[in-house]
Amino acid sequence: MKCPFCGKENTRVIDSRPADDCSSIRRRRQCDECSKRFTTYEKVETIPLVVIKKDNNREPYDRSKIEAGVFRSCHKRPISVDQINALVDEVENTIFNLEEKEVPSNKIGEIVMDKLKSLDAVAYVRFASVYREFKDVNTFMNELKKILDHEHV
Repeated sequence: MKCPFCGKENTRVIDSRPADDCSSIRRRRQCDECSKRFTTYEKVETIPLVVIKKDNNREPYDRSKIEAGVFRSCHKRPISVDQINALVDEVENTIFNLEEKEVPSNKIGEIVMDKLKSLDAVAYVRFASVYREFKDVNTFMNELKKILDHEHV
């Protein structure tokens, strides 16, 4: 592997262990030329996934779109970046465990909402309001009522 510091290809692995998520391998490497150390991660290659949009157009799966939506929903909430990344990892694992080549965007949205609901109710409502395209206050209030009813059970 090429050293990110000097660009030489003479590097060696000095330590390997499972990463925190246990779905990848963390490797510490050292360059034989400049002796600097760096970390790489190895993940299992997944099948290419296509997302079917509402208008039936298809586009390649893009993790950053889920991240952006979740980050917006969690803005100014007491949720750490690590929690957000863990949630997106869970969503992604759920999607890929479906073992489908094509997944409708509404299925992805429902998975995200399910995960957000257990993380933070406000973030969930924010995401749902955009995802479900609430047209009026009544629709918004109905969603809030569902959350409140669920909390009192």
